[in-house]
Amino acid sequence: MGAVELGGGLPPAVQTMTDTDTADAEATLSQIGRCIAAGADIVRVAVPDAKAAAALWRIAAESPAPVVADVHFDWRLAVRALQAGCAGVRVNPGNIGGGDRLMKVVEECARRGACLRVGVNLGSIDPELAARLGRGPEAMCESALKESALVEASGFRNYKVSLKASGVRDTVAAARLFARVSDVPQHLGVTEAGPLVAGVAKSAVAMGILLSEGIGDTVRVSLTAPPEAEVEAALEILRALGLRHGGVEYVSCPTCGRCRIDLPALLADVKSRLADVKAPLKVAVMGCVVNGPGEAREADLGVAGGRGVGRLFVKGGFVSELPYAELAGAVEELARKVLSEREGVGGDGADDTGAGGTEGDVDGE
Repeated sequence: MGAVELGGGLPPAVQTMTDTDTADAEATLSQIGRCIAAGADIVRVAVPDAKAAAALWRIAAESPAPVVADVHFDWRLAVRALQAGCAGVRVNPGNIGGGDRLMKVVEECARRGACLRVGVNLGSIDPELAARLGRGPEAMCESALKESALVEASGFRNYKVSLKASGVRDTVAAARLFARVSDVPQHLGVTEAGPLVAGVAKSAVAMGILLSEGIGDTVRVSLTAPPEAEVEAALEILRALGLRHGGVEYVSCPTCGRCRIDLPALLADVKSRLADVKAPLKVAVMGCVVNGPGEAREADLGVAGGRGVGRLFVKGGFVSELPYAELAGAVEELARKVLSEREGVGGDGADDTGAGGTEGDVDGE
């Protein structure tokens, strides 16, 4: 299992959560591997019962990335997850039975050098706080401060908090309120964000606002979609903000009546061929000659479509014209040539993610 450093000006870490039955260690490890290949730094798994907890011994031992156990209702499952070797646990104090049981989890984290995430969700605010402050950002912030004080009273510091709602405004407001009065690291996300398009939109708006203000150390884009899609969305949000620089950045047009090639299919083919690339690379996949050559000029390499053909460019310089059927393969060949030449002049092509070192504040969703 690798280690992930957080905070200290490092880029935010990307998290996701498996959707397999955790008790099926084989299936869960397979999906963890796909998530890591997609770019995830940390993977969380649900631990709803003793069978899932028992599978964690193998999952934690064989996972190539830190595994975080997601536990609700039963604090004993969190303790078992830590004993099985998980790098951290995510608990919601509002549903595991209060402070005494939270402290049992904290004690086990401290004993094993593991990490804790204290999750505060708008849907599970303490009734007393809700009655006094309403169900909104103020109550979320107050709840997070209350739980933080309880954790720190024991001397434990290897933790972070998250303040999540299913709406953008409440999520942003709560995270801002907490950041004004506490320097405890925050995990960002819009809980139950929704299906792919709506979920990415809400997550991008909320995370974009907060990350641009310097708030946030880890992120998860919670989608009703495969976890690999969550990872891809999170990476694109971070790249758009200039907070992550590894992997391929694609520039592609929305298409119009001038497009004479199947651009969506071409883009999908190129992305599939270059899915393993971790070094920074900008690739333009354009549908026609109006914007195509100009965008290709700004990219490391690119293709601009014509009527059943496409023109290839490297740094804006024309390379060749090929039939549509040969374009994806030619783009891949050019991309790997560019990367090879770059490495040959001293660049190592490393992904500037900040991964490595100690496990730091690794935690859940």
